[in-house]
Amino acid sequence: MDYKYIEQLLERYWQGETTLQEETILKTFFSQPDIPEDLRKYSALFTYEAEKTEGLGDDFDARMLEMTGEAPKAKTVTLTSRLMPLFKAAAIVAIVLTLGNAAQAPWNYGWEDPKEAYAKFHQQKVDSVNALGTIQAENVADSAKTTTPAEQPAYYE
Repeated sequence: MDYKYIEQLLERYWQGETTLQEETILKTFFSQPDIPEDLRKYSALFTYEAEKTEGLGDDFDARMLEMTGEAPKAKTVTLTSRLMPLFKAAAIVAIVLTLGNAAQAPWNYGWEDPKEAYAKFHQQKVDSVNALGTIQAENVADSAKTTTPAEQPAYYE
């Protein structure tokens, strides 16, 4: 059998000059079982698409159900969580300012001599008790000046 037409189509195919109809002729020819030995090497090129069948597979349903399972829930973002970095920054600024103020105070604040410190404390305590006694005496004097129940006007009865 003469295969010159097929060989011409192959030459045109390699040069990229074939039409879709001519390529269909080549695919049909190479899908036959009785192909000459010298053209058999091109058979795989033209029968590849016919042999290539994409199947879904037996586990397709299981994979799809697995993929469409529970969707991850979106994280809710509250105002507090959005402002949390600002709260942290404000706390850090407050700590730094507090430590800065504490660092400016002298460490030896107070009296050098403990006896002198005790004497000053004792004097302040005595002054406080005396002031309290004076206030109490004034209150007693004021209460003595008030009228007795017998001298009260009639509208209190």
